[in-house]
Amino acid sequence: MRRIGIPTLFFLLCFVSTGWRQAEAQTQAEAQSQGQTLARSRFITFDAPGAGTAPDQGTFPEQISNSGLIVGNYVDGNGVNHGFVRDPNGRITTFDVPGGGTGPGEGTVPNGITDTGVVVGGLFDGSHVFHGFFGRPGGHFTIFDARGAGTASHQGTNALAINWEGSISGDYKDSNGVPHGYVRFPDGKITSFDPPESVFTAADTLGINAVGAITGPYVDANGVVHGFVRTPNGKIISFDAPGAGTDPDQGTSPSMINDFGMVPGAYQDTNNVIHAFVRFANGTITTFDVPGAGTDPFQGTLANAANVEGFIAGEFFDANFVGHAFVRTPGGKNFFFDAPGEGIQETSPLSINFLCAVTGTFVDANGVSHGFLRLP
Repeated sequence: MRRIGIPTLFFLLCFVSTGWRQAEAQTQAEAQSQGQTLARSRFITFDAPGAGTAPDQGTFPEQISNSGLIVGNYVDGNGVNHGFVRDPNGRITTFDVPGGGTGPGEGTVPNGITDTGVVVGGLFDGSHVFHGFFGRPGGHFTIFDARGAGTASHQGTNALAINWEGSISGDYKDSNGVPHGYVRFPDGKITSFDPPESVFTAADTLGINAVGAITGPYVDANGVVHGFVRTPNGKIISFDAPGAGTDPDQGTSPSMINDFGMVPGAYQDTNNVIHAFVRFANGTITTFDVPGAGTDPFQGTLANAANVEGFIAGEFFDANFVGHAFVRTPGGKNFFFDAPGEGIQETSPLSINFLCAVTGTFVDANGVSHGFLRLP
């Protein structure tokens, strides 16, 4: 649920579990041979009460705040979405925003949370129209729509990120099904935006920082993906990672922006191999690949999140398309980890806080998703 419809982006991969144990052994051997470090940390798995146990169901964390709150959604046995917040003591509170639909694919999908527990996300109603919301579980929720948002099925407004002052970033689909970016200010004013030449502007969780800078991907008329940063004064800066491909569905996709303006992400090259990048506030871009990442099309390295110290959490897909997790230090040292269990198909970190606690999802051998918390 991290993004709504970046068309056929290179993150839409097929993962296979065949050879997982052999792949893990190869990954460890490669890491050790290259002087890298395997993580020895505390790994906690969790599931929201009521989460389904069939393929594509389960628990999907999205963000961990600096105060240790984890927010996300779970999909029940009927395919309906519900919200949850996990506190630092492990207690999980589930909730539904009023107005959410009760059919498959409908319901409450939280995406972000502040240190004080204000949740932001998308509400999918009974007509499959989505609306933005923010509020506190157990308290009042405010539902809103961007001006120009469509009202047909799979159109509407999605809220994806919130900063400490209450500014919200997200995207909306208009009546033609075209996505645009927006920012909602604490006074309720909503400003929409699109980078020049964009025909498809998307947003992401953690896509707004403390000062109001926003990042995300957009697609041009040729189907090429580019990154953008929107400054607090509304100026939009487009960028591409060095080596990014220029064919349709190739290009550069940011993942989030931290409070110092650091933007991690991934790009797909001309051979459709995926590589990680970090764009710094001064505009310089560094690319990297972790040991063990595959080099065939749709394999490679993704940088998903960065904290204020510059630690990066991400994942890589090996030669068997199995997803493994890593944390990378500012000095370039990699710590690798996988969720425990036989036949794990993917371990995907999505958020890292200033204490280097990481949350995300893993997919078991049966295709069910679960939450995890990795403590350093």
